[in-house]
Amino acid sequence: MGPNVYLVLADATVWLHLGWIAFLVLGVVPGRRIRWVRRLHLAGLGLAVALTASGWLCPLTHLEVWLLQQGGATGYSGTFLGRLAETVVYAPVPRWAVLAAAVVWTGLTAAVYVRAARSDRQGRS
Repeated sequence: MGPNVYLVLADATVWLHLGWIAFLVLGVVPGRRIRWVRRLHLAGLGLAVALTASGWLCPLTHLEVWLLQQGGATGYSGTFLGRLAETVVYAPVPRWAVLAAAVVWTGLTAAVYVRAARSDRQGRS
């Protein structure tokens, strides 16, 4: 594959990463009604908390960096839209703030899901 293909794939990866973050924030909406979404969403939130608490990078970040290196990029040299997504995904927010937000959001989401599960059980009775 040529270098440009890697750069396009890096852009696609950062957009996938942004989509994943959006799912972590907004997944509670479909998760209230759809059990498998609820499970995936909670697992994703747990992974986000664990990665942030441990200081590890998301696997999508590692993939993006590798693709950029394969494409010969010395900095971020993707498209305008890729750079735009990157500014959201890699916003300069302290790790402690991200961790605090993730823990609070996970707790609130879990509370919503407990209510949804109770409602599911009552509906089947």
